[in-house]
Amino acid sequence: AVGLVSLPALAEKAAREKPVEIAADNAEVDAKTKTTVFKGQVVSTQGTLVIRGDKVTMHDDGKGRQAATALGDPATFRQKRDGVDEYIEGRGQRMDYDSQRQIIQLRDNAEIKRGGDWARGQLIEYNSENGTYREVGDTPRAEGAPAWSGGRVRAVIQPRSAPATPQGR
Repeated sequence: AVGLVSLPALAEKAAREKPVEIAADNAEVDAKTKTTVFKGQVVSTQGTLVIRGDKVTMHDDGKGRQAATALGDPATFRQKRDGVDEYIEGRGQRMDYDSQRQIIQLRDNAEIKRGGDWARGQLIEYNSENGTYREVGDTPRAEGAPAWSGGRVRAVIQPRSAPATPQGR
């Protein structure tokens, strides 16, 4: 079962223009492959986006596209929503981030939260550009079924108040 939920959860747009700051216990840099592996209580911050993990591997393709893979128990992210005082948070055993597409994929016991809303599944793909996420279930798929056809997903979406309408309409 695959779910696609579109909630107004746009990430803060100014954040992607800010530098990435990383703190870790140690780092190994490979200039030839443009890859850096950070280990030990890694915290990566870019604007309001904060990614935490036990190990974070970052790769720069030399054309302005950066990708990161965070592993942890769990790896987590937190990001402020654009225009409101609210954050969206996610977690999974593995997290993949694509800076150009503004996509975060959470894998293995994945969960995403915004206010009182949450969703859980085996894979959650969050698009901070348009505020949508896609979920893939956490139970085994049937033999011969497509790879994306995992089991059931779980979600809770809180009721929203309808905007007040003027009297006489």
